[in-house]
Amino acid sequence: MALTGAAVWQLSGGAGAAPSAGGTSGQQADGYSGLPHTLVQVSPGGCGAGWSSGHTTTGLQVFDISNSGIAPADVQLVEPASGAVVGEVEGLAPNRSRPLLVRLAAGSYAFRCLQQDVDAATGPTVKVTGAGTGAGQGTPAVVPVTQQDLIPAALAYQHWVAGQLPGLVTDVDALHSAVASGDLAGAKQRWLTAHLAYERLGAAYGAFGDVDDEINGPRSHDTGFHGVEYGLWHQGSTTGLEPVAAKLLSDVRGLEAAWPKVQLDPAVLGVRAHEIVENAIEFELSGRTDYGSDSNLATVGANLDGTTEVLTLLRPLLISRVPMPRIDAAMAAARAQLTAAGNTPLGSLTQPQREKLNAVFGDLVEQLAPVASVLEVRRTQ
Repeated sequence: MALTGAAVWQLSGGAGAAPSAGGTSGQQADGYSGLPHTLVQVSPGGCGAGWSSGHTTTGLQVFDISNSGIAPADVQLVEPASGAVVGEVEGLAPNRSRPLLVRLAAGSYAFRCLQQDVDAATGPTVKVTGAGTGAGQGTPAVVPVTQQDLIPAALAYQHWVAGQLPGLVTDVDALHSAVASGDLAGAKQRWLTAHLAYERLGAAYGAFGDVDDEINGPRSHDTGFHGVEYGLWHQGSTTGLEPVAAKLLSDVRGLEAAWPKVQLDPAVLGVRAHEIVENAIEFELSGRTDYGSDSNLATVGANLDGTTEVLTLLRPLLISRVPMPRIDAAMAAARAQLTAAGNTPLGSLTQPQREKLNAVFGDLVEQLAPVASVLEVRRTQ
């Protein structure tokens, strides 16, 4: 996989052939030919065997990690003083090998081996000096987060969602009233307000369970927001939609009532930061979820609101682990492009507008991709 200097998440052991029997080699059949290779054996009793200060220099290089133990292992290359992870291979089976591509700066490193049912083992500290291939700044090391690190952000997000749900219920109640009274124009306006309020809760979807599909899933069962949307814009009246709107209101009221009992997985926020935007690209910018309202761009804006809230809560953990200025710039660029597009229906955008949208959101999802990886709780003991 490409090395961009972003950090450990890009170095998690891609697929590759088994290493050669020698300690180092410049020619390997794993896609990294031409780079220096070091064969490293890992086991509970011999973590990092085969690597020493004598034949390692700075720069871009490959460690061919071979598991000589009897159980699967996670293997991390760490900075011993801080425990920060420079690169890792996860789930390496016994008698299997996998390459680990890293760029090392001058400094001290060690391998940490974590095999199932065995305490962590840390190999000898190796001091790296000298000028190797592409010497210079090394791959940024990331200090692993703990479950305890993530809990405050998860609790804060749960509190934030609890504060949003009453407004969502009020908005859906207003939608139901407009539908029940036959107010087509009012129902359309209130549909958009309520739908965007729901779309801002992107990081909570997994915690909503199956009811999320009832509320905001495809229109295959004529339920939820999209069932109402289809009727209002394609049918051109509110006739027959009152039961659908009533069910939607019942579902969001159920969410509000059940939310205080929900225990949000602390690890989910890091995943959602990237996933919300990824889903916006797949479902909204593609037009797949337009059932007549032409509100995809407004929905993407609500999705960005949800992502912003998640990043705000996670920022204390992210600021020292990922390049937040780049993420902030990508978020601002995506927001600016949406603003420039205005309320134009997705299908009416010019080709240059679509290309600009695709470009800025493609960059944004790339910048957000590391968040989930660096906030993954890693075993260190």
